[in-house]
Formats: sequence, structure tokens, C-alpha cells
Amino acid sequence: MGLEKLRSILLIGGTDVIGTLITSIFWFFLASQISPDEFGELFYFIGIAGTASAFVVLGSQNSITVLTSKNVKIESTLYFISLLLAIVASFIIMILFYRSDIIFLLFAYVINILSIGEILGRKNFLLYSKHVLLQKVITLGLGLFFFYIFGVEGIIFALSITYVFFTIIIYKRFKNTKINFSLLRNHFKFIIDNYLIEIFNKLNVHLNKFIIVPLLGFGVLGNFSLAIQAVSLGLIFSVIVFKYIVPHDAQGEKNKKLKLITFFVAIGLACIGFFISPIIIPLFFEEYVEAVDAIRILSFSIIPMTMTRIYTSEFLGQEKSKRLLYGKIVSFITFIVAIVILGPSYGIIGISVGHLLSTIIESLLLMPKLQNIKN
Repeated sequence: MGLEKLRSILLIGGTDVIGTLITSIFWFFLASQISPDEFGELFYFIGIAGTASAFVVLGSQNSITVLTSKNVKIESTLYFISLLLAIVASFIIMILFYRSDIIFLLFAYVINILSIGEILGRKNFLLYSKHVLLQKVITLGLGLFFFYIFGVEGIIFALSITYVFFTIIIYKRFKNTKINFSLLRNHFKFIIDNYLIEIFNKLNVHLNKFIIVPLLGFGVLGNFSLAIQAVSLGLIFSVIVFKYIVPHDAQGEKNKKLKLITFFVAIGLACIGFFISPIIIPLFFEEYVEAVDAIRILSFSIIPMTMTRIYTSEFLGQEKSKRLLYGKIVSFITFIVAIVILGPSYGIIGISVGHLLSTIIESLLLMPKLQNIKN
């Protein structure tokens, strides 16, 4: 592994590790201060903004990263369309939920997705580090400040404000690059495939909230959200590697050894999550004992989710997104069906098993097709 490659990975890695730890401290501390019902309700409304962001960002962050790395000057065009769709979505959210904080968070998510996609595509990992760490630090400080001043109701507003400085990147791109809709024609299929992939990805992450609540209540959602937050710590390494290899795969650099190391690290992290959760959760989160079994089950999803990220990077690098879309759709359907069937009888355990199955199926669907492309 070359020195420059190692430096880039360490820069992304250090940023994501520190950033994830900072936000985890915030969310875990918040969970210790409020009830599972309040925690679940908070993530319910955050889920609305997250779901809406997938529908308004045309092409997804991955599309921007890949096309930017190939020097296709399409950023301003995608930004313009995405922000226009965000305005439309904000009216719909206001009509349905009458909550301005969700609208602010939606725009914050959109700006973040667009700007980070561009930064990674340009392989400007130092700028990525500065922006991400600043946002995480502000999240911790401003989030706690708003919580103590305004209560739980102030959290979403605080999260929205933390992304404001990302607008500088969007402004510079509009200033330096013309909007050119003709560029969409050459990459239309790739952009639309990734747009649909991101929609199903976000639905897979957030739609369960809108099903769990009427079936089992905010309390179960609160416990499950804490479990997901805990398991996300085990996904840090694969996320780091993914952000590094996407622009490299787009340029034909395979990084085989790095991908193999990532797989074995995922196995180790899954085992750690399984064995450590019964010790940590009862000690620090007495009201969230239901989350223990969920974390133990979900920990094993780290392995297939890591493999899916590796396969996804290679598909994206070749602008072959259709199989990724199939994988997301099947994974999404599997999870939702599992919640409906297993949730009422087995509660959070059934939901967690459904999530694990959905990640395994998605990974297996990508594996054979990837080999065909290579051959």
C-alpha cells in the first residue's frame, strides 16, 4: 500500500472515527436523558427528513462522487434540480406535518449530500476532514445547548444549523460551473439508477419507523434506534474504506488487499458487538434493556453490509447500477415484510432478524453478478 494511499485512508478514517464518536456521545447521552418513547419519536421525525432527502437529491451522493472524479462538470445541474425538488418537498411536508424543523433538516441533509459527494469526487480528503469534523463538533455543542434550552423539540433545529457552512461549497460550484442540462443525457441511466437506489436505501433505513410505531409504539422504535446507533459504530471502518475506494474504482484502481482486510475487520467487529452489548447497555441505559438482544442480532449485519459496500463501489466505478437497484429493492421488501410478519409476535427481536436477513440477501444478490462483470 503506497504512502499517499495510506495517508488518504488515515485522513478519511480519522475523520469518520472521531466524527462518529462525537455524534455517538451526543445520541447516547441524549438517550440516557430521555425515555425510549421520546427517543423513538425524535427519530421518527428525523426519518421523515431523511426519507424526503432521497427523493429530492437527483442521482445521489455516489453519482456526484463518480461523475466528479471523471471530471464531468455536472454538479451545478444536479444541485439546481435537487434544490428545486427540495422546495417542492418542503411544501408537502408542511401540509402533512406542519413542522418547520423537518423542512430545515431536509435542506440541511440535501446540502450535505451534494457537497460531500463533490468533495470526495475531487479526492480532497483534507477538506472533507475539516468540514465533517466541524459539523460533528457543532452537533455536540449546539445539540446539547438546544436540548437544555428548548428540550427535545429543539434537537432537530440544532441539527439543521450544523450543516449551514456546507452552503459555501454549493455557492462556489454555482459560481464556477454553468447549469447544463445536456450533460444529463450522456449519464441519464446511471443517474436515475442511483437515484432509485438511494430512494430504496433511505426507505430501508427510515420507512421501518413509520411501520414500527403503529404496530409496536415509540418505545420499541426508541430501543431499536439505539441499537442501530450502537451497531453503526461497527460500520465505521467499512464506511471509511468505501469513501476512499469509490473514486479509485471509478478510475480502475482495484485495491484488492484493502478490500480483503476490510472483510476480516468486519467479522471481528461483529463478534465484539455481540459479546459486549449485554455488559454496556444495562450499565449505562437502564431503560433500554430491550436494545441488548437487538444489538446482538444486528451486529452480524456488519459483515454483509461491509461486503455490499465493497461490491457497490465496484459497480459504481463501472457505472453499472441496475444490479444495485435490484439488491436495494429486494432488501427493502424483505425488511418491511419481516417487520409486518415477525414484529407483532416477536417485537424488537423479530425486527432485528428481519434487518439482518435483508442485509444478507442484498449482499448475496450482488456477489454472483459482480463476478460476471469481472469475467
